[in-house]
Amino acid sequence: MTKQISLRDFSLFLAIVGIWGFFTVLSPSYIESRNLSLLAIEMSTTAVAALGVLLIILCGHIDLAIGSGVGLFGGLAAVLTTWFGWPAPAALGVSLLAGILLWAGMGKFIVSQNIPAFIITLGGLLIFKGIFWLVIDVSTVPVVLGGQTNLYSLLTDFYLSPAMGYLLAFGVSAALAVATLKSRASRRRHNFAVEDQEVAFYKFMMQAIGLFIVVVVLNMFRGVPMSVIILCGIAFGIYVLTQHTSFGRYLYAIGGNEEAAFVSGVPVNRTVVTAFAIAGGLVAITGFLQTAKTGYSTTAVGQLMELDAIAACVIGGVSLKGGRGTVMGVMFGSLIMASLINGLTLISADPAIKFIARGTVLVLAVWMDVRLNKK
Repeated sequence: MTKQISLRDFSLFLAIVGIWGFFTVLSPSYIESRNLSLLAIEMSTTAVAALGVLLIILCGHIDLAIGSGVGLFGGLAAVLTTWFGWPAPAALGVSLLAGILLWAGMGKFIVSQNIPAFIITLGGLLIFKGIFWLVIDVSTVPVVLGGQTNLYSLLTDFYLSPAMGYLLAFGVSAALAVATLKSRASRRRHNFAVEDQEVAFYKFMMQAIGLFIVVVVLNMFRGVPMSVIILCGIAFGIYVLTQHTSFGRYLYAIGGNEEAAFVSGVPVNRTVVTAFAIAGGLVAITGFLQTAKTGYSTTAVGQLMELDAIAACVIGGVSLKGGRGTVMGVMFGSLIMASLINGLTLISADPAIKFIARGTVLVLAVWMDVRLNKK
């Protein structure tokens, strides 16, 4: 049985081409290597948060506390490093652990008290925002004192050498090839629809060629940024988790029909709590990347980050009802959101225009998703 390709398979790619073309006309420097390197760093921040949201939405829940968590965990690590003199790895480790425990606690409260995640995470948004401001004492906390570097500051300031960049592209391409072959073999074993062999080959070639083009462009500036490497590692881990483990199958089953999943023996509560815990870790990592990118923690860090992360998921084809969504779709959705924000910043658009544009893209993505599903 072969799977037919549709316009939806290329809609995200066409959207990216349209956005890039539009901003290139307005500002030719949009496609220069320096700006594309900045775009890659911005996309990494959005995508890491969106991958955490993916796990939560897959099982039919929502997370509105991401932005506050991004500020809190990034600020906590900055305070421990700069004010208390902790080594950066220890400060990052403590903040990461705090993220996992806090989000696991929210997940546990949601499933044990049967309260909608919308309410709990909305309360978390306000609570974590308040704690964040207390932690940084409503001031500006630098990631590292002037003229110095540490592991924290290098998260967005370190770049791979050109040779290492090409080696990374080769390794990712090989991993994509193996994952494609294993996925096709697995679907055939279970008598599921698979794409035509030629279509699958061309899609892989397009991904591999695109990957090497990205590395070539990034090497024209400073090389592949550390944040992109972190994103690749996390994306691969979430892909394996959702597509090749029983935990991933539980997520899709719960999002598809929670009662049926429970009757079938799926540990619903434990799976949801674990999804929240992993998402909390990714929120903390997003906070590190966002704070390292700006160089300091302020009350503005993480503001409306939940909007960008959820929008990236919806644009990437993740169903808000749960049970449907892929890592690749989230990556494309994150690239669209980052491209839009980067372009609007480059042309010095008014902040009001930025809000209108981001909201419009989100509404259009949902509308297109509904229309294509009906067809």
